[in-house]
Amino acid sequence: MVPKDKSALSEKDGVSQPETTSEQAAQKIKLNRRKQTSVSEFVEKIIAGDITYLSRAITLIESTQPKHQEKANEILNACLPYANSSVRIGITGVPGVGKSTFIESFGKHLTSLGKKVAVLAVDPSSSINKGSILGDKTRMEQLVTDVNAYIRPSPSGSSLGGVAQKTRESIILCEAAGFNHIIIETVGVGQSETAVHSMVDFFLLLKLAGAGDELQGIKRGIIEMADAIVINKADGDNAKNAKIAKVEFNRALHLYPPKENGWIPKVLVASALHHQGIDTIYTMIDEYITHSKEQAFFNSNRNAQNKYWLLETINQQLKDNFYNNPEIKKLLTTEISNLENGKTTPFSAAKRLLNK
Repeated sequence: MVPKDKSALSEKDGVSQPETTSEQAAQKIKLNRRKQTSVSEFVEKIIAGDITYLSRAITLIESTQPKHQEKANEILNACLPYANSSVRIGITGVPGVGKSTFIESFGKHLTSLGKKVAVLAVDPSSSINKGSILGDKTRMEQLVTDVNAYIRPSPSGSSLGGVAQKTRESIILCEAAGFNHIIIETVGVGQSETAVHSMVDFFLLLKLAGAGDELQGIKRGIIEMADAIVINKADGDNAKNAKIAKVEFNRALHLYPPKENGWIPKVLVASALHHQGIDTIYTMIDEYITHSKEQAFFNSNRNAQNKYWLLETINQQLKDNFYNNPEIKKLLTTEISNLENGKTTPFSAAKRLLNK
């Protein structure tokens, strides 16, 4: 028999760790957690282009905690003098049209020209946990590693049409951080196009050819908002279909009244996958921005957008305050019960709730 202490299976005493080291580490972690970054430090770091602090500030903006919202507002107000110096581009299209591939290709083209690009990509959210499903960072592998690009996927939650409620504030922070081109991607469903259109300078609609989408896609609201239509995936066997679709969309655009700034929307073809037509699209957007500034439309449009979002914010705040009021919650339950039992009408119930 091999003695127990000589066996290969015997247990050896481990190396003991000094108690002081582990205690010091624990204390350091606690101190770091307690340490709060000041508003001035946030602003200083954001203006210097620190991505970590930019991300942390956007997280504060997206938070529903009152303390976070208060701090976020202070940061926003301090960053305002450094904002409003970018070109804001909205990109929409039905799921599967290739938005992420297009944005990556377009973004890489911009950074190759020395531009700094921020992509505020709004993901469809899970109706169960409100978390992001698609994860745009995983779909833009080249752009996410570009030092001159910043991608921020945001869960849409319950905000209007899938557009994150705080996207507009995030734009201000990105501009303050030195990003001169802001791209906002919509989920391509619901009312998201309307919300994004009201916060961008240029609105681009992506379409597919040969997918039975040409006539279905000619919806008055979207076409009227679009400053340009790009037929994506115009490569291989689909190249011919793309040219036919371009002609059809051009004909359709002539049926609509001219835009307020006199711009005539253009239809272009592109293959984001093969980086074809991307430079032409950028040139067109640059021409549009120049045209808008010459017509004094650029600033007046932004002022109109600011007014729109002021009223939207007031409406949202009033709505939140109403439904979060404890007395209203209690009365609402009673009124719903009365409705179900046929003791009142929706209009009478609403009037009593509003009067309360």
